[in-house]
Amino acid sequence: MKRALLTFLLSGLACWAIAQDTPQTHLSRIKLQAGMYQIDTQVAQTPEQRSMGLMFRKEMPQHEGMLFVFEQPAKQCFWMKNTFLPLTAAFVADDGTIVNLVDMKPQTTDSHCSEKPVRFVLEMNQGWFAKKGIKAGSRLSGVAFSKNTTP
Repeated sequence: MKRALLTFLLSGLACWAIAQDTPQTHLSRIKLQAGMYQIDTQVAQTPEQRSMGLMFRKEMPQHEGMLFVFEQPAKQCFWMKNTFLPLTAAFVADDGTIVNLVDMKPQTTDSHCSEKPVRFVLEMNQGWFAKKGIKAGSRLSGVAFSKNTTP
């Protein structure tokens, strides 16, 4: 009986450990636009979804990203622990205006922050914004940035 209980507990811990190393790919998606470019974004809205973010991803298509949505504007800071992809974070105001962009190195705990309070952060593969000529002051559009709506 004790052995069966111990086996059950250990197998549960193993499943939990495996789940912790698995990227989240089941989030809802919305389309955003950056000028003439369309972005297919997964939306991380809950604290759990936001804390997991793009961790453990080995690859991400160039036209995809993750939009982090917070309840209210605040100084947002991100880091790259357990994130294998080099990313650029766009800190975005409520109206879709990019406040600032920050390149982030994989597997680091360096803090990368918005220059002013924002509710949205869009993470894309590093270099995507630069290749498209999108910079601070550029504006994103989509349902996330429409007044009185939630993605």
